[in-house]
Amino acid sequence: MTFNKIIILGAGAIGSAYGALLSRVKHVTLVGREAHMNAIAKNGLTILGDGAGTYTNNIETATEITEIPAETLLIICVKANDLHDSLCAIQPLIRDDTVLLLLQNGLGIKEIARKAVKGRGTIVRGIVGMGSEVLDSGRIIVSLNFTFFDSDEASKQIIQVFQSSGLDVAISDSFLVDLWRKVAINCVTNSLSAILGVYTYQLLSPHLAELRYNIVNECKTVGAAEGVELDFSVLETMEQALPKYKNRTSMLQDIHRGRRTEIEFLNGKIVELGKRHNIPTPVNECLTQLVRFKESVQE
Repeated sequence: MTFNKIIILGAGAIGSAYGALLSRVKHVTLVGREAHMNAIAKNGLTILGDGAGTYTNNIETATEITEIPAETLLIICVKANDLHDSLCAIQPLIRDDTVLLLLQNGLGIKEIARKAVKGRGTIVRGIVGMGSEVLDSGRIIVSLNFTFFDSDEASKQIIQVFQSSGLDVAISDSFLVDLWRKVAINCVTNSLSAILGVYTYQLLSPHLAELRYNIVNECKTVGAAEGVELDFSVLETMEQALPKYKNRTSMLQDIHRGRRTEIEFLNGKIVELGKRHNIPTPVNECLTQLVRFKESVQE
């Protein structure tokens, strides 16, 4: 299959970053919040950091999806909390030849999508290694790293498009392990940044070293009970990458905007699975409760 169209649903920080870079090689429709879409339509999409520039060609904006043409790559960037309802709303429009690429944080994402689309389209799960933040409508800051895809025939076509746009991508030979590695990293960075109110790179502080270790250790123990073997190289990977990310994490951005976070799909999911296997997860449980508190006082 050759994709004739790319639609990005939930074009906030991450979705806009992918959209800008993919517009180098394909026509892209960004679907997102009205103010952000209006600014892009008027002045183009401005990226600071990796991929810097103002993107105007091959970009169209919308606030909802009314049609999905044949052979469309539909990149889903809405928050995990909104995934089910967002997909249910467009389910009648999804075609058999539609490929849905899921880029949400957390565990249980593909299962939610399968229930919502009711057998339509082909679902591919992706792992995002990118820091991005909307500075104001039409302007984002980006720190690029990698994008991994699950092993699937459709993934090969996605990789061709992503690579041609300059993105660093690969099909993972051990996707479940890579997914859990990313979840462990998110359990550290998202929750701590949301609670402490700091930028991602600041989490490398030596004062947080033992806490970073304990969060990952609980993820490692629960992962093993789920049949996924993690090792502590995830800590080294994270600590090497942290200085690159000058943005606020998505969870901290959600807290500041008074929105629900994805805590239930990250630290909260580790707690849930830990209880299922009778494994104590006191550190992740504490972080989950603190983030829930932060959510409540923002309402």
